[in-house]
Amino acid sequence: MIVPGSSSQLLAAALAEETGRPLATPTYDRFPDGETLATVPEFDGDEATVVAATDSDEAWVELLQLQDAVREAGAERVTTVVPYMGYARQDESFGDGEPVSARAMARAISTGTDRVVLVNPHEPGVADFYDVPVQAVDAAAVLADPLPEGLTEPLFLAPDEGAIAIAETVRDAYGAGETDYFEKHRDRETGAVAVSPSDAAVSGRDVVVVDDIVATGSTMSESVGVLNDRGAARVFAVCVHPMLAANAVTKLRGAGVDRIVGSDTIERGCSVVSVAPALADALE
Repeated sequence: MIVPGSSSQLLAAALAEETGRPLATPTYDRFPDGETLATVPEFDGDEATVVAATDSDEAWVELLQLQDAVREAGAERVTTVVPYMGYARQDESFGDGEPVSARAMARAISTGTDRVVLVNPHEPGVADFYDVPVQAVDAAAVLADPLPEGLTEPLFLAPDEGAIAIAETVRDAYGAGETDYFEKHRDRETGAVAVSPSDAAVSGRDVVVVDDIVATGSTMSESVGVLNDRGAARVFAVCVHPMLAANAVTKLRGAGVDRIVGSDTIERGCSVVSVAPALADALE
C-alpha cells in the first residue's frame, strides 16, 4: 500500500497508478498546542511504502509518524521513499559544535523503515548516513519531456563542472545538443562573483539551464541574465527539485526565463513531469 505524506499526495497517487498498488488515505491533523498528528486509519496489508518529501520541519515529523503508524497498523515491511530530502546539503560540519544535519535526519528515518529510496540527492554521500539499505534514483531524464521539439542548437548548461552529469542526462534524453557548465570568476578588487559558460557560445541558441534543485533562484537567475546578455535565443530553467522558496519564480522570470520545468519531488506549479515511473522501477 502506498502511504502519502501531505506534501507528496500527487506523486504518491501517480506511483500507486504506476505500480498497481492501493493508495492509503492518511489524515493530517494538528493538536491545539501546534503538534502535528499524521495517522493511517485505513491500512490493509503487511507491506507499506511511505512517500513523503521532507521540504519542511513539519514534513519531517509527519514522515516519522507515518512510518510508526503503518507499523502499528500491521505492516511488517516498510519502504520509505523520500523524493526530496531536506537538510541533505548539510552533509558535513562547517564549524565547531555544528551538526551534520543530513546524518541526524537519516538516522531518524532509519529507525522506522527497512529500506529507503532517494531521488537525486543533492549530495550523493548522504546515502551513507542511513542505517538501512538505500537506493538513489536518477530521475533527471524526465525533465527533457516538456521541452519544445526542435530547439535551436540546444545547449544544456550545468551550474558547475561537478554537476555536468545531470546536464548530460537531460541532453541525452532530449536527443540533441551540447553540454557545458558555468564557471565562477571572482573580481580581486571588489570580491564580486560573476558566472559565465566555460566554453560554448550561446548567441542565437536555445539554452537549457539544468540543476538538481532550485532553492532561492539567485544563482540561476544571475546565470540566466548572463545568457540573455550574450544573445541566447530562449532560456529554459529545469530542475528535479523545484523548491522555489520566497520570490524565486519572480527572480527567474524577471531574469528572462521562458519556462520553468520541475518534477513532482516537490509539488509546485511548475511540477509538470513525474518521477513516478523511475520510482516504480526501483520498487519492483
